[in-house]
Amino acid sequence: MSRQNEQQKNTSNSAKSYKKQRTVAGKPAEAGRSKSARLVALDILVKVEETGAYSNLQLNRSLQQQELSRQDAALVTELVYGTISRKLTLDYWLSQLVAKGLAKLQPWVHQLLRLSLYQIIWLDRIPAHAAVNEAVNIAKKKGHQGIAGMVNGVLRNVLRRQNELLIERIVLSDEAETLSVRYSFPRWLVERWLNEYGSEKTEQLLAASNTAPHSSIRVNTMKTSVDAVIELLQAEGISASPSPLAAAGVIVDKAGHLAAHAGFAAGKWSMQDESSMLVAEVLQPQPGMSILDACAAPGGKSMHIGELMKGKGRLLSNDLHEHKRKLIAEQAQRLGLSHIETTSGDAIELARTLAPGSFDAVLLDAPCSGFGVIRRKPEIKWTKSSEDVTAIAELQGKLLEAMSGLVKPGGVLLYSTCTIAREENEQQIASFLAKHPEYTLDRNWPPAVLSRLKQLNIIDEQFDGQLQLLPDDNKSDGFYIARLLKR
Repeated sequence: MSRQNEQQKNTSNSAKSYKKQRTVAGKPAEAGRSKSARLVALDILVKVEETGAYSNLQLNRSLQQQELSRQDAALVTELVYGTISRKLTLDYWLSQLVAKGLAKLQPWVHQLLRLSLYQIIWLDRIPAHAAVNEAVNIAKKKGHQGIAGMVNGVLRNVLRRQNELLIERIVLSDEAETLSVRYSFPRWLVERWLNEYGSEKTEQLLAASNTAPHSSIRVNTMKTSVDAVIELLQAEGISASPSPLAAAGVIVDKAGHLAAHAGFAAGKWSMQDESSMLVAEVLQPQPGMSILDACAAPGGKSMHIGELMKGKGRLLSNDLHEHKRKLIAEQAQRLGLSHIETTSGDAIELARTLAPGSFDAVLLDAPCSGFGVIRRKPEIKWTKSSEDVTAIAELQGKLLEAMSGLVKPGGVLLYSTCTIAREENEQQIASFLAKHPEYTLDRNWPPAVLSRLKQLNIIDEQFDGQLQLLPDDNKSDGFYIARLLKR
């Protein structure tokens, strides 16, 4: 039983290489800072579980600190995302294997068992004995002989019973509970999707949300081209190909930490998912326009808009938090986008401080539940609740109301989220349009975007100006985009 993403399977060769000397950008790593991939992954998992840290942020921070090879960096990424994503299934099996119960385990021991079980079951190209031996060695270093013996015993039992530990053999009291444990999702979310999508589609969504995300970058076409970046990366042994979904997108495989690459520092590309790249394309910014990005952090969409504006016009990028505003400004400087202005403050207040009808286009990439990016931020499914969806939808309604008056007649209000919750997407827009007859859904998206979406069978002739990308569409993030035209 293996993960469906071939990229992550290939990284499992790290099992043989993690003891070898690592290199970064062709230079030997400092021996004093090197840790095994599994130990780095364990440290991240403990921090995420105990402090509530975001897995992607903690992962990026750790990869920057630890000088790992590309293979080991990819293995750490797989172990962290996979273990968090599958933890309910892992605990279901571990509860049958740990005699004294999971509640009595020290947090790091619990995470070590989860991580090791995940490797044995899902990373079939990593030798099982390597996972066991490494776990025992870590247990000896971080604990004592007794803990190491317990870890060894549990994992040896896993090896003996491996043919029994299959998700299809998990059958519980009802469909929702069975799918919840099989795919490691909270029951309330499974029930929600069963009601909205039915059994077959729900299982597809659950499976897709558990696959490892593929990596993609957005090329800064003000400085280079998609073809040139692909050629550069391929010359370095990195698999790179053009995105079928996003015009400036490049899909990369076995690339390591591309934010540490010289090309990133030179402003040739940024890290961004393909679905997210569609937002700026659908907004269709032009040089000389006046545009507002109301909730801009971390800044990827603002930078893309700025690049499509060719650095000409006015782009105001706002975020609630000052420290995030600084990050947006740093990105603009790296990419050579001097026309971007950055501000910090409550986006709702912008309706009071900015002149009505002062923007050709406004992007509201609204705060959301994030159910479309679970495979990239797997802790979301454990930290969000149905009550959160209701509260977030209420905030989104207020933000839409505030932004509506800032758009010029004939201008565009673009609404987007990275979720698949209908209260935050289709229902939100339907409610807004019912209150604002001066706005209408605009189905006249850029022809190149529509052509790509049709070729990928994501939209058909029923397309009305709003798009719900699901996590099993194009293997990219779940995303919602609605283009609204002010009459």
